[in-house]
Amino acid sequence: MDIGIGLPNTVPGTDPQSLLDWARRAEEAGFSTLGTIGRLVYGGYEELIALTAAAAVTSRIRLTTSVLLAPLYTNSALLAKQAASLERISGGRFVLGVGLGARDDDYAAGGVSTQGRGRRLDEQLTEMKRVWAGEEYGFAGAIGPRPGREGGPELILGGSTEASFRRVAEFADGWIMGGGSPDTFAEAAAGVDAAWQKAGRAGTPRKLSLAYFGLGPEARTQADAYLLDYYGFLGDFARQIADSAAVSAEMVTSYVDAFAAGGCDELIFVPTGSGLDQIDLLAEAIT
Repeated sequence: MDIGIGLPNTVPGTDPQSLLDWARRAEEAGFSTLGTIGRLVYGGYEELIALTAAAAVTSRIRLTTSVLLAPLYTNSALLAKQAASLERISGGRFVLGVGLGARDDDYAAGGVSTQGRGRRLDEQLTEMKRVWAGEEYGFAGAIGPRPGREGGPELILGGSTEASFRRVAEFADGWIMGGGSPDTFAEAAAGVDAAWQKAGRAGTPRKLSLAYFGLGPEARTQADAYLLDYYGFLGDFARQIADSAAVSAEMVTSYVDAFAAGGCDELIFVPTGSGLDQIDLLAEAIT
């Protein structure tokens, strides 16, 4: 199982230089990917822009939106162009992860209705596939740049419903769980595999998951301060999310073992702080 690390693009107080330093250090430490999470109504850096900055200071590590709230990007052709641009600029390292999100205020602020968003995501994915395939749209021809990878950037989808699993099988290369236990992951992954087989897809989908972490002497305080704020809209459930964060090396290794046993192909540890020591502490915990 590959082990990735999140970019602290949503952690309050993260300055631009820290994002770049984090990206460099994460690559040096040998992590498989830099992942981003994001919302519209929060004080964080937009994911595609943050990963483009990371692409400029790295050369090996994958760059994954884990996940981008696609329905907020209402111009699907432009989103396809942005994704293809980052895929080319990064030398093929970009992985586009998209999902629907859970906050009504993100949609309200973006002037987008939550009604029918699953249907709109299907339409978006269809449109982006057409763009990446080089379909002509006007006098000048196709919408470029043409992705270096056949069929477009690697595409992973979030979600935990049968409709989400069907969408993975129809459009994507893989699936990602946005949060939950290893047991929850294994159960959902079986649903993804079943939908994949029902659709007659060859091979198996790549399966990923996220897990929050914070390490060091102030780990619990750090994790609580960030997660109780970021997920405050969920009420009491925010406490459960905060409690699930890996705040010791033992918790990190137990998550690695359990997710690997559940069939996870890549586990991305999402930081609750932006101090560079977090990268080193996580690298030490998984070695």
